[in-house]
This record gives sequence, structure tokens and C-alpha cells, in this order.
Amino acid sequence: MAAEARPAVDSGVPDDRAADSAAPTARPAGSRRIAVIAFVVGASSLGSEIAAARLLAPYFGDSTLIWANTIATVLVALSVGYWIGGRAADRDPSLRGLCRLALGAAVLLAIVPFVAGPFLREAVNALDAIQAGAFVGSLIAVLVLVAVPVFLLGMCSPYAVRLSVSVVGETGRVTGRLYAISTLGSLTGTFLSALVLIPFLGTRRTFLVFALSLAIAAVLGLTRRAAVAPLVLAALIALPAGTIKAPEPGERLLAEAETEYGYARVIERPNGDRWMELNEGQAIHSLLPADGSYLTGDYWDEPLVLPFASVARAADDPPGRVAILGNAGGTTARAFGHFFPDTRVDAVEIDGELTELGRRWFDLHGRNLHLHTGDARPYLRTSDGGFDLIVVDAYRQPYIPFYMTTREFFELCRDRLAPGGMVVINVGHPEHSQRLEQVLGATLNAVFTHVARDSVQPTNTMLVASDTAVSAGALAGHAASLPAGLGPVATRTAARLAPRIPGGRVYTDDIAPVEWLIDASIVKVAADGER
Repeated sequence: MAAEARPAVDSGVPDDRAADSAAPTARPAGSRRIAVIAFVVGASSLGSEIAAARLLAPYFGDSTLIWANTIATVLVALSVGYWIGGRAADRDPSLRGLCRLALGAAVLLAIVPFVAGPFLREAVNALDAIQAGAFVGSLIAVLVLVAVPVFLLGMCSPYAVRLSVSVVGETGRVTGRLYAISTLGSLTGTFLSALVLIPFLGTRRTFLVFALSLAIAAVLGLTRRAAVAPLVLAALIALPAGTIKAPEPGERLLAEAETEYGYARVIERPNGDRWMELNEGQAIHSLLPADGSYLTGDYWDEPLVLPFASVARAADDPPGRVAILGNAGGTTARAFGHFFPDTRVDAVEIDGELTELGRRWFDLHGRNLHLHTGDARPYLRTSDGGFDLIVVDAYRQPYIPFYMTTREFFELCRDRLAPGGMVVINVGHPEHSQRLEQVLGATLNAVFTHVARDSVQPTNTMLVASDTAVSAGALAGHAASLPAGLGPVATRTAARLAPRIPGGRVYTDDIAPVEWLIDASIVKVAADGER
């Protein structure tokens, strides 16, 4: 009798196994509490995984490799948690022990979005300075921050099984039931975080909501003093979120948004220029000069003059229809509306919130401007074509959607061009790295007769592809006849226009390891910079 009563004294709550032998009606209540914890743990595991990827996105982007690292971190943490949790459950098979684990995971999960900031900023600063060691170290530190609470969540699963099985003969049934409950929780957490919490509450509060859910489930098996944890977490949810990434000294944050596809912010520079930064902020995706002018002195100006490098186009014959795939805040689209007001511009942007930022902060308008929200390749596939120019600028620095780098995609572009039409692609790449440009040039050359390059910036090259000859001489000859302001741009572009860099592998929809290529380029540049 004393041996059976002892666990209840140690745990502070009635022991489920003892309750089973003394009073069969006591077990369902304990089982229900364990089931609730299993459900919430499953939801928090997958929900925090998605939130962790979103936490990294403003700094490192949301590429497949970032997702792979996040998923791998979660799986390793869960696996270690399962192993150690099983041993811990055998040593202390009490409901209080399980609830302590859940409460500990709740507290650590709530800390993650607050503590991760300094590590993420250090990682981005290291990337700016091309310090590969500091960059990797900071990224690993953030993943470890996420792994610790997930490790505790993993410990809860074998603990729940240990407490629920009282007879060996029912192990399969009980384990299967708990696995099903936990998996349903994971499904709930996945959709809840992706469709509701992150879009409407943000990443920080998503972590806090799952932490609060864990805390509420945990206090059901703990003393009343533990009830303070849910109250504190609820108070943290009520706090204003503040800015995700503070502007640099001298800059002014005009707007920021966690969108369905990432993180965006609008910055006003000390000289009055407005920038749109996406995710990690390593590149500017839209620019409005302080004086409201339409030329930027950067790669956005190139699509305005490159069509006149075609030997088949006269200076008084601007493109009749233009598609811009990856419009962001609309820098190029806005300029087309000014210099060529009769040109129809179909501007496609997958993230509708960027379009709204463009309207509000980047003067995005035009008499013949037609804005579309959707993915570029499906849009192009369903369009009726007839474009004189297709501008591809859908790349989120430093990563590129693989399906917009392939022979099949460029074949689709060619099929949607009018006779004599042209494709212009903005290729962002690390400075002194040409591998990405080589691959895209080779893939374009597998589809188009003529491919040329315009190295407009050390980190940006415009690739030009057409079945009609492209000539620097033709562009230079048209410079004087172009609308006011474009002549000098055309002259400078003509001086840079050259044949594509030879070499490179042709990418297809089946094999297009673009992220491996970009990561290898970044590591190589970083290693060369540290030598």
C-alpha cells in the first residue's frame, strides 16, 4: 500500500496508475489530460517549425535550403527528445513530470523570438562583411535556440505513452491513439500558424500563442503557483510588436510588413531616396529617388533602353506591350508609364502587399499599367502573349525560384513573345562570381538564337535574349532619338553590351540546382575574402 501511495506524494497530483488499481473511474480524467498535452505538443512542434522559418526569412530569405535546415533542426531535436524523454519517463512516471516538460518548453519557446534578434543581426552583419565563419556560427546559434524547446517537446511524447500504458497488452492501442492525437495536433498547428497566426498576428506572437497553449495544458497537472506562467505569456502577447528590423542610423522606417511570402520594409535614406528591402535586406528591390524622377542610375533603367538594341526596332517604335515578372514596388513599370505612355505594361507580382506598398510609397501608377497578383510562370502560361518585351526580375536576392531558370521556362517566354521580341533578365549575383550568369546564359542560348550581357553593376547583370540580332551599335545609334533622359542611359548601356560568357550548364525543370550554385558562390567569395 505504501509503495502504491508514494508516487502520488512525490508528484503532487494523483498518480494515474495508482488510480487505475484503486478506482477505475479515475483513469479517464488523467488520460484526457495526457491527450490534451499530446495534442498541444504536436501543434506546437510543427507550428514553431513554420514560425522558425519565418523568423529566419527577414535575414536569410525563405529558400529551400533555409527550410531544409529548419526542418532538419526540428527533426534532430525531436529525435533526441524522444530518446532522452523515454529514459526520463521510466525514472519519473508521473503526470507532474510530463507537465513540467511542457511548461519548460512553453517558457523557452516564448523566449526564442526575443533572444534570436541579436544573433540574426550579427549573422547579417557577417554576411555584409563576407565573414563566412561568423555568418555560419550565428545561423547555427539561432537554430540551436529553436532546437532547445523542440527537444523538450520531443521528450513529452514517450512520457505521454509511458503514463498511458498500464498493461503491456494495450501498448499498441494506447500508443496508436496518442500518435494519432499528436499528428492531428501537428496538422492543426501547421495550418493555424501558416494561414491564421503568422498572417494576422505575426511571427513573434505565433511563438507566444503556442507557448501559451503549452502553458495552459501544463498547469492542468501542476500546482496553482504554475498558473502565473500563462498569465505572463498572455501579457507578452498583448505587448506591441514593434519593428522587426530597426533601421540604420540616419534612416527612417516608413513601413514594414510580414507578408504571405516574406518580410518587406520601406526605408527612407538620409538623402531622401526610398528603398524597398525584402527578407534579408541584402538588395534593394524598388527605388524612388528623392526628387521623384523616373531614372535611378541602376539596373531598373536598363529595360527602358535594351529593346532598342534589337536590329529590328526603330527609335520611334517602342515596345507595344511589356510584361514585368517580379514587379515589387514597380520602379521599372512606373518609368515605362512616363517615357512610353502608350506602351501597355502588365506588371506581375506574386506578393500583393508589395504592390500596395508600391502604390503608397513608390508612386506606382500609369495610364496603361495593369497590375496582376500571381506567380510569374503560371501567369505567363495563361496569358495570351504578344509581348514585345518580357522583363524577368522575380529573383529574391540571393535566391532564385528554380522554375524561372530552366529551359522550359524560357521556351514559355519565347512562345509568349511577339515576332522580334526580347527577354531581359536581371541576374543578381555575388561580386566577382559569374557561375549563375553562365548557367542562365547557357540555358537562354539553348532556346534563343542571340544572347548578350549588360554588366550594369558588380552584383547585377542584365541578360538579353532574342531570336533577332542584338547589337550595341544599333542601341548607340538610337540614343539621340530616344525620349529625353534616356539617351545617356542608352549610350552607357551600348558601351557595356557584349556577348554572353561562354560555358555553363543548361538547367531544366527536372534538374536545376540553383540554390546549391548560389550558396557555393557565396561560400567561395567569402573564403576568398577571408584569405
